[in-house]
Amino acid sequence: MVTLAIEPLTKQAFALFGDVVETDGKTPLSINQGYAQRFNGLANIDVAAEGGQVNISWFVASVRPAPIAISLMERHPLGSQMFMPLNGADWLVVVCADPHISSSYRAFAAKGHQGVNYARNCWHHPLLVLKDRSPFLVVDRKGEGDNLEEVWLGETIQLGFNPAAS
Repeated sequence: MVTLAIEPLTKQAFALFGDVVETDGKTPLSINQGYAQRFNGLANIDVAAEGGQVNISWFVASVRPAPIAISLMERHPLGSQMFMPLNGADWLVVVCADPHISSSYRAFAAKGHQGVNYARNCWHHPLLVLKDRSPFLVVDRKGEGDNLEEVWLGETIQLGFNPAAS
């Protein structure tokens, strides 16, 4: 079994896999007569392949048993997929360059104010939350074509900490 260390989620560390969606370092526009701020350009939503359209969804995720085993990876060949937590709870992100090469895996600890936008074809684990019933806004592709590829792993990869002990 391979144990995967978890590193902080930063724009630089995640750049090969997509976008970190956060407002840090961005200058907001003042809108609505000064009663709101707008942050533009936070993610590269890429869904137009083969006539795809933007799909806005709401996911509610449950905590997985500890220790968290990584046994499935997926990717979306026709579009990006963005996850933004709505409850402010920290969560986890697991990605890799090749699901068959354990050394290509990376795990990130995302803060509750950070989302991720997985680039088209980015291998990633399904949603991993640390608080039960965690809601997420999801922006991805809808339309014709096969936009999901899954790989079940022969060797289980385990995350390097026990979230129940945190």
